[in-house]
Amino acid sequence: MARKSNLRLLLVPFLLGPALVRSSSPLPLVVNTWPFKNATEAAWRALVSGGSTLDAVESGCAVCEREQCDGTVGFGGSPDESGETTLDAMIMDGTTMDVGAVGDLRRIKNAIGVARKVLEYTTHTLLAGESATKFAESMGFINEDLSTNTSQALHSAWLARNCQPNYWRNVIPDASKYCGPYKPKPPSILKQDDPACKEMGDNYGHDTIGMIVIHKTGHTAAGTSTNGIKFKIPGRIGDSPIPGSGAYADDAAGAAAATGDGDTLMRFLPSYQAVEYMRRGEDPTIACQKVISRIQKYFPNFFGAVICANVTGSYGAACNKLPTFTKFSFMVYNSLKNQPTEEKVDCI
Repeated sequence: MARKSNLRLLLVPFLLGPALVRSSSPLPLVVNTWPFKNATEAAWRALVSGGSTLDAVESGCAVCEREQCDGTVGFGGSPDESGETTLDAMIMDGTTMDVGAVGDLRRIKNAIGVARKVLEYTTHTLLAGESATKFAESMGFINEDLSTNTSQALHSAWLARNCQPNYWRNVIPDASKYCGPYKPKPPSILKQDDPACKEMGDNYGHDTIGMIVIHKTGHTAAGTSTNGIKFKIPGRIGDSPIPGSGAYADDAAGAAAATGDGDTLMRFLPSYQAVEYMRRGEDPTIACQKVISRIQKYFPNFFGAVICANVTGSYGAACNKLPTFTKFSFMVYNSLKNQPTEEKVDCI
């Protein structure tokens, strides 16, 4: 009787069909910042249909650009001081260590697509500003206005608030009360207690899609896309398109991506540092936490989070705890799951 029972148990997976027979390996894996589910799904579809890790990252980030995820990715969000929306994006191949990136990209909607063209058709890493736009046009991208009624309304309201908040300091007129144009304060009247860096905190926080993809073969890729921070000084480029800051990937260790206050994050190369921790054998969660702790020593009130994954498919995340930011949500899809899953981590 025992033999028959054992035989029935062995036959169960075949009788119930392939839907219940899942790989024991967590690879392939897609992880991205924030609960941008459609982006996760698009990346996963690219992978399971035979696409590369780069295909998956590009597909996932492009969805957020089209859907204007939280108004912080793609067109029609985060106008700068002049009212224009500009884009930053990056994509990195962890197998070849090739990178393509664009910063301050003007009038081109598909920033991640342009970044990949930089990777594939040039020996450069980063193109910026109007010249990046000209490159995009040469690659077949359409030049079009990125402003919308929403972004124009945001800009108008900002002007009505005397240009508050803004990112100037040590200037005349007083940037905390008035709009520009500004001029530098004479050294003779600079206050000795002016902070070396004005922390913007959670009131200035914004979101970026950062994405990590690990192929079942262990190949890695990572990427980002964002329209930056609202009311930035024109020409400002944040952490997102900077390799090692916005994202980083290396088949020998894993991949990571960051989100938050880019002006602070980029000073610490958090994604590169997280991958280096994983290279030394640290668990992805611990690697992420160590990165956050390093930044906290200098900027305890910074807004930011990091996602990490190693080449075996383990993953984790960490964030800096603020009064209005105590948990960080991110998306995960791997071979052990039937659908993309939102996970949350308590900030430290």
